[in-house]
Amino acid sequence: MPVSPAVDTIAASIQLAVAPVFLLTGIGSILNVLASRLGRVTDRARKLESEIGGYPSERRRVALQDLAALNKRMGAAHWAIALCTFSALLVCLVVAILFVGELVPIRGAAIVPWLFIAAMGLLTAGLTLFLYEIQIAMRSVRFRAQVLTEGIGD
Repeated sequence: MPVSPAVDTIAASIQLAVAPVFLLTGIGSILNVLASRLGRVTDRARKLESEIGGYPSERRRVALQDLAALNKRMGAAHWAIALCTFSALLVCLVVAILFVGELVPIRGAAIVPWLFIAAMGLLTAGLTLFLYEIQIAMRSVRFRAQVLTEGIGD
């Protein structure tokens, strides 16, 4: 008859597996912010594209520069979302391996630290791209402010 794990062992396993779940909550919050920013940038690009035909030539030049900046922002946000999502998937895999490893002896559990390191690396890369997207946004706002002070406004 198989021996069932003690309640203490199961409780410890749950604690061990639940700790990374807080990390998943944080990554989820980051993904929410990134998705919102991507949505706003996409909406702004669509609006600008639909109106650009009626702009005078100087305003059209400025709008095309805005579209180029929006395109860079969309790319950075897209990759940040992809990297953070993959990071979350690796954290989920870590949780699953930790929990299953406490119940059933599994081979290859030594991969857990490497998966966690990879998850942190991907999260770091995603946050770096998020910072890059914010920098692009700030530069484009400064550019627009300069254009408005020169009298080339809406």
